[in-house]
Amino acid sequence: MIKPQNIIKGNTIGVVSTARKISLKEINPAIEILESWGLKVVVGNTIGMEDNQYAGTDEQRLEDLQWMLDDPEIHAIVCARGGYGTVRIIDKINFDSFVKKPKWICGFSDVTVLHSHINKNIHIETIHSAMLVNFPKDKTENIATETLRKALFGEPLAYTVPNHALNRKGVANGEIIGGNLSLIYGLTGSVSDIDTNDKILFIEDLDEYLYHIDRMMKNLKRSGKLSNIKGLIVGGMTEMKDNAIPFGKNAEEIILDAVKEYAYPVCFDFPAGHLHANSALIMGREVCFEVDDKVHLRFNSR
Repeated sequence: MIKPQNIIKGNTIGVVSTARKISLKEINPAIEILESWGLKVVVGNTIGMEDNQYAGTDEQRLEDLQWMLDDPEIHAIVCARGGYGTVRIIDKINFDSFVKKPKWICGFSDVTVLHSHINKNIHIETIHSAMLVNFPKDKTENIATETLRKALFGEPLAYTVPNHALNRKGVANGEIIGGNLSLIYGLTGSVSDIDTNDKILFIEDLDEYLYHIDRMMKNLKRSGKLSNIKGLIVGGMTEMKDNAIPFGKNAEEIILDAVKEYAYPVCFDFPAGHLHANSALIMGREVCFEVDDKVHLRFNSR
């Protein structure tokens, strides 16, 4: 897997919205945080654009992202927000310049489309992280912003988190991949579909019905994506919903049931995803994943 160059002070960060609309006012506090790291910020044309729920038309969002991928003076791209829409432009993106000069692409949720497509097809590391809309409005730092900064600047990244009652012990080493479960499910069978073979799979989701979680996990299982992984990390399964007739299991129990016949380590409630403490993960990076009395996740230095 190819690692983009670490960011240094004085570098330029591009801000773009590949999905839902967002105003400049909403992200001004986040821009100030990025500038406090010694970085310059270039705001894309999609910020403030509007086409129904999108940050401009498909063509406008594609043009904005393409510019930032191609511009050698932009050293990393941080998405302003998620929502829905990246899948509508992914097949028209030209990654030729990006391959010649890789740069960090950062975000989560709908940005899983970019993480998955890039991991599968051009083998460049990306950063699963908070987006500008998630930065604290009072401009104070938190786990999400601090770990994104560490990932961008190439500082050591490691996590130790408390045990969960459903965790399954074990140790595994491999590349970490994944992202939003609904997006992974939606990419199945496409050119952006993830390859889970010998990988550590990370999943998280927001605002889904429990039976949807079961359906998506069954899809991953039936397509062979759960039998060949080395470990499973489950982040926030946030604001799950149930029907009037209860499903009978919570999201964590549904996921554990889907992998019960496999022997690899599994952890739940990892602090990443649609959570305040959305810890940055370097997708495509080799990690050591250990589940014991606590959970340890260490990213290899490169």
